[in-house]
Amino acid sequence: MLLTIFNYVWLIAMFCVVPAGVLWLCRKYPICDKIGPVMILYAIGLVIANIPMPAEIKTLQGIIPTIMIPLAIPMMLFGCTFKTSELSLQVRLVTSGVISVCLAIVGGYLLFGEGIHQGAEIGGMLAGKCTGGTLNAAAIKEGLHISDSTYILLTTYDIVICFFYFVFLLAGGIRLFRWLYGEKTRLDISDEDAEAIKEEMKAVKANPYKGLWSKAGLKQIGLVLATTIVVVIVAAGMSYLIGWIFGADLANFMNEKKGGWFMAPFILMLTTIGIGLSFWKPVKKFDKSYDLGMYLIYIFSLAIASMADLSNLQIMENLNMIAFLTFAIFVSLFIHAIICRFFKVNADSMVISSVAFINSPPFVPMIANAMKNRAALVTGITAGLMGYAVGNYLGILMAKLLHLL
Repeated sequence: MLLTIFNYVWLIAMFCVVPAGVLWLCRKYPICDKIGPVMILYAIGLVIANIPMPAEIKTLQGIIPTIMIPLAIPMMLFGCTFKTSELSLQVRLVTSGVISVCLAIVGGYLLFGEGIHQGAEIGGMLAGKCTGGTLNAAAIKEGLHISDSTYILLTTYDIVICFFYFVFLLAGGIRLFRWLYGEKTRLDISDEDAEAIKEEMKAVKANPYKGLWSKAGLKQIGLVLATTIVVVIVAAGMSYLIGWIFGADLANFMNEKKGGWFMAPFILMLTTIGIGLSFWKPVKKFDKSYDLGMYLIYIFSLAIASMADLSNLQIMENLNMIAFLTFAIFVSLFIHAIICRFFKVNADSMVISSVAFINSPPFVPMIANAMKNRAALVTGITAGLMGYAVGNYLGILMAKLLHLL
């Protein structure tokens, strides 16, 4: 009994503390910062998954994702700030992003998805992933009852494919799109602008958790957590009400094995309430809510990756899944480029928004730095936040659409 308790304590500590260590490494060592905390946590999780661990870890692997995602969604959405000064550009970027993802997912599903188990659900998850990154993919995974094993496989493949996506952009993709758009393939910047970019990057990379354990920081943690719990309770109640209105079997409403469909409306309610509260002045004062939510995603990423058994990747058996994912990422990028050109969006805004949609805002600074374009940083982060907002809706609707094809 004591051994079991001890194992739970140190395993919980591991999942909670390791992300903090990774964030410290990313701030201290540029090479780690370029790789990014999510990818490093995936790598650590893969190591954990393939070494002997106490049996208690399996219980935590089931509990942590279930808790982290409902808490992270509203926390991160509380931190969304939609700037009216860029409204026209953002509308064009998000419209282009949604259209390109929809076309890529439908095309990929018709080519590869129909032969995959839960192919429509996977298509829905990819639609969310390609508009909001990890958060939306994880939320839709819960909402559509995609199995843990399938999600882990997709996440593992996604890391590899996104590596090639970044290699393409950094090795020549940025210059290629600038050339195709008829823009300078290299931006000429003054020393003053270069210094401004440096300062902007420094601000983005600054420790967002500094001062969190001060009196004011702890007070904000309490307020954010209390607000989030209220949102979760309200969202759960509204989802249950939706089930009652539409005549669902309420006894099994939350039991996916018996046809329960609680999670889909629950995730959408969390998203809707989170967006609504982001416009409320008291919630706007939660300047740490986004970072708190992101830390929960880091814990989630480590927990999910710790379930991946590398000896069971089954690459040959999952070629259709790999092809579907690759098609979704690269084809959506090129369709996005075509539509943005038609919408008269500049090349850098197109590229940075693609990165924000497909990989989420934490990856934006790396590309903005490669572009040496300070304005693209703000554009990319704002686009990514809007992607968070629409991704869950798009993913669940896409899954329903694919079932009709």
